[in-house]
Amino acid sequence: MKTFLYITALFSLLVLGGCSSKQVFEPAKDTVGSWKYKNDLKDSIVDVTSNGALLQNGSVIVKDNVIDMGISIDKERLIGVSDKWIITSEIDGNLTLISKSDKTLKDIFELKKTVAAASVKGDLLAVLFASNELAIYSVKTKKIIFHSQGNAPLIVNAKIVNPYFLDDLVLFLTLDGRIVIVNSKEKKVLRSIIVSSAENFNNITAFSVVNDNLVAATGYKILSLTNKEIREPYEIRNMKYDKDGIYIATKQGEVVNLTPSLQVKAKTKFPFAHFLGMIVTDKRVYLLEKQGYIISLTKDLSSYDLYDVSISKDSYVYVGDKAFYVDDEYFSIK
Repeated sequence: MKTFLYITALFSLLVLGGCSSKQVFEPAKDTVGSWKYKNDLKDSIVDVTSNGALLQNGSVIVKDNVIDMGISIDKERLIGVSDKWIITSEIDGNLTLISKSDKTLKDIFELKKTVAAASVKGDLLAVLFASNELAIYSVKTKKIIFHSQGNAPLIVNAKIVNPYFLDDLVLFLTLDGRIVIVNSKEKKVLRSIIVSSAENFNNITAFSVVNDNLVAATGYKILSLTNKEIREPYEIRNMKYDKDGIYIATKQGEVVNLTPSLQVKAKTKFPFAHFLGMIVTDKRVYLLEKQGYIISLTKDLSSYDLYDVSISKDSYVYVGDKAFYVDDEYFSIK
């Protein structure tokens, strides 16, 4: 029964993320017009991860590049993009590394468990299973070199973050709201940091490291780790971190700019807005809103322009560095 719940939570992305209030965002001012920088993809998006998207034709969007990988969408899920590899998995636990430069070069791991997230660095493959188990394998020998049993959650958010490599450390962003730091050479857990302790939908949904500052978020709370651990409650949909601080978009329609110590620098609110994605550039903050708008804000959040875009209400959305990808088209940020 638990296995069924894990799989349901991991694969029912639209069901878990698509519920919304009957009240919807209604702009307080007129739009500038339609967003001009719209282009077509060769096919529709069928799967989305934290750092990639899979198209119907088996191609993969990596940041803002489309790579023909020939992935079988009938049996493979896209897990992510890491090092020189595209990572996919099957429901029975077979995980495949496909070379980004040559799709004929593959390495298959028969893990026999449902994979939630995975990353690669050199000879190390770090895997987070749907049971919340953590493991590190040697890519060369396929032998397990580290394993830790986690606490199995019943329900998770669709946004699952892949493990993060930092020198000799592997940071696992778990399904129960923790950051588990493992020393890959010593093969032991150095530290476990609690981001949030909610019972459900408590997996890490966003993570970033800038200038030695670590920031992580669940759907309920944000953690900043600088000289000390700081937590603040926010119901977060999107998070970005750059030289001007942390930008979050909340379920309440707020856009907030925080310092690394989580002090509020600026904020604004769009009542009942349902944000599908956020892009932060040197000069602007862009948000894609579910009713069919791109909101372009100044970095200090003091003013904004509103643009019309045509999107389906049940679209798959992938956010690159410079574009919002929606179904079979994308909106570039200039």
